[in-house]
Amino acid sequence: TSVSPPPHPTIRVRPLTCTETRRGDRQVVHSLGNSTVHVSAARHDATFGFSAVFDAGASQEAVFEGSGMRQLVELAIDGFSCTVFAFGQTGSGKTYTLMGPLTQTETRPAAPGLMQRSFACLLEQSRSRGSDLALSASYLEIYNEQVRDLLSPGPPCALPLRWSKTRGFYVENQLSVDFESLEAIADLLLQGSQRRRTSAHALNRHSSRSHALLTIHVCSRAVSTRPAPGISCPSKQGTLCFVDLAGSERVKETGSSGELSVEANSINRSLLALGHCISLLAKPRGKRMHIPYRDSKLTRLLARSLGGSGVTLMVACISPSSRCLSETLSTLHYASRACRVTTRP
Repeated sequence: TSVSPPPHPTIRVRPLTCTETRRGDRQVVHSLGNSTVHVSAARHDATFGFSAVFDAGASQEAVFEGSGMRQLVELAIDGFSCTVFAFGQTGSGKTYTLMGPLTQTETRPAAPGLMQRSFACLLEQSRSRGSDLALSASYLEIYNEQVRDLLSPGPPCALPLRWSKTRGFYVENQLSVDFESLEAIADLLLQGSQRRRTSAHALNRHSSRSHALLTIHVCSRAVSTRPAPGISCPSKQGTLCFVDLAGSERVKETGSSGELSVEANSINRSLLALGHCISLLAKPRGKRMHIPYRDSKLTRLLARSLGGSGVTLMVACISPSSRCLSETLSTLHYASRACRVTTRP
C-alpha cells in the first residue's frame, strides 16, 4: 500500500529557563520562520532546514497540528505501525512535548502534550469513522539495559526481550491493558509515568533516567461488515508508539556521580547505538552495511520503526542557551541525518 509519510523530523526550541537568564546565558538558536533554524555563536554559524520548526512561542496544539501527529493517528487506525519519538539533550523539553507539564495548578492549567491529544484524536476518529475499535495499551521502560513493565502490579521487574521471524523483537510477558475512554488511558499514562525512574541533577530537576515506550494497539473492524457464518470479520491491526528517550548528557555539566553517573553512561551508550543505526540507515540502500540493531535494547525495540515497515516521526527538542551549544548542534546534525532515512510502510 502506498502511504504518504508524515513530515521529516521536526524541531522544537524551548524558551530560556529562569536559571539560564539569571546566569546570563545568550540565546544562540533562532527560528527563521520558514522551517529553518539558525545557530549563531562564536566559531559557529549554521542554518538547518526541516519540514517544521517550532520556536519558544509555539503552543502544544500548534506542535500537534504542525508535526504530522494527526496523520499518524489516522494511519494507525488504518492498520499501520506508527512511532513518534522525542530526542534531545536532558532538559530540552522532550517529556513536556510528549506529556505536557509534570505539575499543574489553578493559575497554570495543564497544556496536554502529543500523547493526550493523540488519544483524544484516536477516540474521535473512531466515532466519526463508524469503526468498531478495540484499544489496548502497554507501557515499558528501558533502565540500565533492563526492560521493565510500568503497568504490571508490584515492583517493576526485568522482562526478557525475544525475537521471532513474524514479530521481530518483542518483550515477553508484557502486560497489555484494554481501555475505552480518554480518562482510562490518561490514568494508565499517569500510573506508568509515576513508576518511571527520574532524578534531579544540575540541568534538570525531573531528569528521565530511562527510555519509555507507550504503545497503543489498535484493532479496527468495520461495523457495517456482515460476514457469512463461519467467516471471520476482516480487521486491521495497527500500533501507535510514543517513545520518550532519556536525554543525552555530559556528566561534567550535570554534576552526576555514583548511581546517576552509571545511569548516564547507560543512557549515552544506547543513544550512541541509536545514532549509529540512523547514520547507516541514512545511506542509499545500495551502500548500506549491516544495521547493528542488536547493539542495545533500545535499537532492538525500535528496529521496525527506524528502517522497517513502519511510519516514524521524530521530534528533536533543543535548548537555545549558549551553554548548551555543543549538545544543540549534535541534536540538529542527528535530526538532519534522520531526514534521509526512508521506510516502506
